[in-house]
Amino acid sequence: MSDLETRADIDRLLRHFYSRAMVDEVIGYLFTEVAHLDLEQHLPQIGNFWEQVLLQRPVYIGQPIAVHLPLHEAATLQPQHFQRWFSIWAEAIDDLFVGEMATQAKRRAAVIAETMQYRLGITSPEEGFSRAYREALRMEPDER
Repeated sequence: MSDLETRADIDRLLRHFYSRAMVDEVIGYLFTEVAHLDLEQHLPQIGNFWEQVLLQRPVYIGQPIAVHLPLHEAATLQPQHFQRWFSIWAEAIDDLFVGEMATQAKRRAAVIAETMQYRLGITSPEEGFSRAYREALRMEPDER
């Protein structure tokens, strides 16, 4: 198994992730019934997002909070939704990749999930990384 290194790797990861997330009993309905996600239209944009986050190429144009706010208003997103999203993301990475960038992809996703919850008003910043994320990232209890 190799590390996550290219846009093609990101695209492969995203297809693997969404194949699980969209049928998941906890969060699948958010993609299919709330967002009515057109995966083929979504993949290039979310691929650009992760390419910018992981490979530091300025290719993403958008506001992630603006995209997720209507979802939160329609479905009242909860911490368990973000925890499940993160679990599926981490499992998808572990299924396909191993290495520093794969680890970084999990860490960045944890920070994004926590930040998104704070910005949507679901959690407070004082809570820091939740237990679920710390365990997934094998972080020490005080490490943030």
